Amino acid sequence: MEILDIVDENDNVIDCASKEDVYKKLLRHRIVHILIFNDRGEMALQLRSSNVSFCPGHWSTAVGGHVQSGESNEEAALREYEEELGRKSKLEFFSKDFYVAPGTPEKFLITFKTECEGHFHPDPEAVEKIDFFSMEKIREMIGSGEKMHPELVFILNKYF
Repeated sequence: MEILDIVDENDNVIDCASKEDVYKKLLRHRIVHILIFNDRGEMALQLRSSNVSFCPGHWSTAVGGHVQSGESNEEAALREYEEELGRKSKLEFFSKDFYVAPGTPEKFLITFKTECEGHFHPDPEAVEKIDFFSMEKIREMIGSGEKMHPELVFILNKYF
């Protein structure tokens, strides 16, 4: 069972709960994302597997997941990176944003970035595929109605 820290409006830990309860009771928590760029400035996106519970078949950041209770944000990002893509590389803090969307708990999105040329080993249970795209191509994908994870769209709209 995955246990997540519950945080207040200032991102201070105030409690913990199971992931199931976090979503059932709409409890504020933390999510990490990693933006992976190659040496051509293209961003890697993962196509989420049909097996995942939230946004299956949607394009998402290269790596994303929950910060488990007691983990630092960077520890969570590196764990998710290894679990989802079978890799690790040096992370650089990118942003921390408060995210609110209807029907989902409030959350802090903590985003890191890194440069990596690929050689990924995606977990087929979580990731259907991963590929690099130019920002222009990503905008085209959004404009043409490709399914995009809402947190990815939030990050892109705010920073790119």
